[in-house]
Amino acid sequence: MKKIVFIPLLLFSFFTGCAISPGAPPAENTPSPSAEATAAPSAVPTVPVMRDYEKMDSKGVGWGFVRKKGDAPELPAGQIKALEENGGVYIDHSGAKTLYLTFDEGYENGYTAKILDTLAEKQVKAAFFVTGPYLESQTELIQRMIDEGHIVGNHTVNHLNLPKQPTQTVQTELEALNKTSEDLYGYTMRYMRPPEGEYSEKVLSIAQDMGYRTVLWSMAYKDWDVNTQKGPAHAYDEVIPYLHPGAVMLLHAVSSDNTAALGDIIDTARSMGYEFRSLDELP
Repeated sequence: MKKIVFIPLLLFSFFTGCAISPGAPPAENTPSPSAEATAAPSAVPTVPVMRDYEKMDSKGVGWGFVRKKGDAPELPAGQIKALEENGGVYIDHSGAKTLYLTFDEGYENGYTAKILDTLAEKQVKAAFFVTGPYLESQTELIQRMIDEGHIVGNHTVNHLNLPKQPTQTVQTELEALNKTSEDLYGYTMRYMRPPEGEYSEKVLSIAQDMGYRTVLWSMAYKDWDVNTQKGPAHAYDEVIPYLHPGAVMLLHAVSSDNTAALGDIIDTARSMGYEFRSLDELP
């Protein structure tokens, strides 16, 4: 029987009252233009409204799929159509044996520095999708991501379910995070990942008109619960069999399993003929 994997990025709220992961600090989901960030123009126009969003479908769609070993997951055609018509991406369709490594960062659980060490050792560039509290509190880690050529992506300020928000709130959640990034780091965000992996036609359109490429994923597993970590072998076994050409991989940086297994995952993937690339290299 096929196993349906639905990856709901966890509801967190650092100051909005949503549920948080048991025993964890506020908030996380459950994954730039490198060091030259200051050269990029702002992705957020002064007046981002370019279409009549109120006439668009605002019904939330949760990003979920059927995993397939060694192949791309099965997804409803409607989900793919809505995402890609608005400039979004979840996979590299070129057929090349490429992998795109992304992490979601809602709160810091003490593992990101080790993840960055491994990425530096293996010479792999990744994308880290961060929230407002993370962006402001983890300045050393964010600066290191930028300095080492990784992408810092927009995961909104407050990790709200965007389809449930009015247009202006969606715009503000994206714009305010980018503004903070520019103010603190001189870094302009160009990629967006919706909290909980939930979006709507309206949300995708707003993000695109603000200059963002929405990034979902084609490979993930239940790795975000810090209370159910099962060891690095578990992470390895949940990742390696499901690699496929063009995969956008979602991992959560709060996972001790992911942190411990990351080096072996990268080595094995390369031995299978895969090449790790940055989201900036997506077709």
